[in-house]
Amino acid sequence: MGKQWIALLALTAAACSGGAAGTGTTEDLEGQTVEVVGPWTGDEQKSFEQVLKVFTDKTGAEVKYTPAGDELPTVVQTRISGGTPPNVALIAQPGLVAQFAGAGALKPVNADVEKAVTDHNAAVWKQLGSVGGKLYGFTFKTANKSAFWYSEKAFQQVGATPPATWDDLISTSRAISETGLAAVSVGGADGWTLTDWFENVYLRTAGPDNYDKLAKHEIPWTDPTVRKALEELAKLWGDPTLIAGGALQTEFPKSVTNVFGEPSTAAMVFEADFVASIITTNTKAKVGEDAKFFPFPSVAGSKDAVVAGGDMAVQFKDDKATTELMKFLASPESGKVWAGLGGFLSPNKDIPETAYPDAVTRELAKRIVDAGDNVRFDMSDLAPAAFGGTKGAGEWKDLQDFLADPKNVDGIMQRLEANAAKAYGK
Repeated sequence: MGKQWIALLALTAAACSGGAAGTGTTEDLEGQTVEVVGPWTGDEQKSFEQVLKVFTDKTGAEVKYTPAGDELPTVVQTRISGGTPPNVALIAQPGLVAQFAGAGALKPVNADVEKAVTDHNAAVWKQLGSVGGKLYGFTFKTANKSAFWYSEKAFQQVGATPPATWDDLISTSRAISETGLAAVSVGGADGWTLTDWFENVYLRTAGPDNYDKLAKHEIPWTDPTVRKALEELAKLWGDPTLIAGGALQTEFPKSVTNVFGEPSTAAMVFEADFVASIITTNTKAKVGEDAKFFPFPSVAGSKDAVVAGGDMAVQFKDDKATTELMKFLASPESGKVWAGLGGFLSPNKDIPETAYPDAVTRELAKRIVDAGDNVRFDMSDLAPAAFGGTKGAGEWKDLQDFLADPKNVDGIMQRLEANAAKAYGK
């Protein structure tokens, strides 16, 4: 899951040779073919194809979608190296977007697209898609990575309410553990989940500005702000009575079914909105009834904030078909299509809440929009892959070692900094 939110759109304009974007009428793109390559399969593929069908109906362009799964980064790079770059890509790692922009492979977005991004999103999202002062893309599909999911039955058993602060979370966890049920299930076998834990605590203890600095390695991982976040995490991770056993051997999907499957071995699991689909697919629990969520708690009086992931649309060509697709994906119209089908969140503030199919999804989407400029993108996705996105190495491995020994704050900080310095080249 965690690094899987990568998508690629490849378009080939057969008849039109650039120029300013038109109004997107049927005559504009009639007879042209748009190839779309992305990661989505199954229900997600069907939903995205519904989005593309609306584009076809509006423009007359024929659209072909080909799923590429987890190989999208390789597919994009291979296409670029072979001299046949796609027109548009949806990429989950802003660091990779910056790399392509720095290499001159990307085109800045059209003025109409930039206006749509400015009009429909908080400023932080425009900053995320900008490199060197130019806007190269925007987030089309996002994930709310600041959610705790809990068993309503387990909370009722101890008379608990969703904790608003980190200290409340610890207290609630202790009350639950006294019933014989573990408080929290952690999918530590997948190192990316642990980066999400750290990022949420760090954003709340260090603040957005320091978050940005650490993401760029402008401050070291031995900084006191890192120590504070790790020490807060250790309050939970360091108490074996609160964490379900075998956390380092528990893969992410299993961490969810530990809470909502039968028999249940834990009361809570932390992760993004896509937890809901695992609950629905793999358990009998009903989201919104048996399975509910609360926002990641405030730490040390922090303001509300959200860590998000997502897929950013960028373009390698600037012909008319490319621009029209970018305009469509930047519009509330495209997001409303997928929102109504479920399994989708957007930072686009002009997608009405009523477009989302249920109360849980509406609240998850609302929290992203309401957080405004206090949203920060997944830090490990901003980092070089060698540090933030490699199984068994870098931050993933270091945080797994910290989960195994939460007392070793100094040692983990030193290792994080050594690995970051190597990956960032400084």
